[in-house]
Amino acid sequence: MLTRRLALLTAATAALAGLVPAHAQDAAANWPTRPVRLVVTFPPGGSSDAAARIVAPKLAERLGQPVVVENRPGAGGGIGLDLVAKAPADGYTIVLASAGGLTANPSLYKQLSYNPERDFAPVTLFGTSPFVLLANPSLPAQNVAELLKLAKSQPGRLSYASGGNGTAMHLSGELLKSMGDARILHIPYRGSGPALLAVMSGETNLAIADLATVSGQLKSGRVKVLGVLSKERSALAPEFPTLAETGLRGYESAGWFAILAPAGTPPAIVQKLNTDITAVLRAPDVRERFAAAGLEPLPSTPQELASLMKSETAKWAKVIKESGAKLD
Repeated sequence: MLTRRLALLTAATAALAGLVPAHAQDAAANWPTRPVRLVVTFPPGGSSDAAARIVAPKLAERLGQPVVVENRPGAGGGIGLDLVAKAPADGYTIVLASAGGLTANPSLYKQLSYNPERDFAPVTLFGTSPFVLLANPSLPAQNVAELLKLAKSQPGRLSYASGGNGTAMHLSGELLKSMGDARILHIPYRGSGPALLAVMSGETNLAIADLATVSGQLKSGRVKVLGVLSKERSALAPEFPTLAETGLRGYESAGWFAILAPAGTPPAIVQKLNTDITAVLRAPDVRERFAAAGLEPLPSTPQELASLMKSETAKWAKVIKESGAKLD
């Protein structure tokens, strides 16, 4: 899982924790004195929005000020990210953004109004939503090895549904095709829900969707799971093997999201946000409520988030270039 990769940086980060200058400590001690705005780059009602609303009141208790959730969806997360990139760097505006908005958009869009590396101060990873590879029950494949064999025997005849062009689900499918050397047609839909309906009805042979969307259908018999896309099995559905286990070694794709502040936010405020948000994410009741929404909390240090953004940006740039995926 991502947690294993991130753990390598923890010891070094801890060693630096006591080196915050005294004046910066004073700034953090006096902050906040008014409400904090949490911009969410997802529409209301989704699992990530639900997670933000689980955390916001508990974070408010720790900060001593209200935390106001504000939804700004659109452009693959770009609308909300652009808003926060241009906000004052005072800690009063932060953003909950997806992996796609932070690591894929720079390669998907010809012109991007923000630079994820330059315009933001990473605060912490927030959570992860496992992706699953689904198949219509009629498909004669029970795992990814059998799927790839079938796809190679019928080049271009199999299809997979995703929640839309340029989404993490779409790019996960392109990574599968690239690593598996298979021609499978991508059919984009408007969201994970319609993609799930497409594979259940037989419009497509396959679909890639987040576990939160499909969990209610896994025992219906109208869809079967070929595997989860994360590096390790998900704690939310440990009965499903990974693609790496069943024929596609080295494959890993996960939907994660994170908290960031505008670049230039005082380090002491970033550290205070990190301390308080990660404490909330580690609370047992929060973990339970995340699990009910099909999510796993994934707290990290700012440095771990920055490292992950850098590596994932390079990874998806290669996939996007090979697939030819573009958005305007």
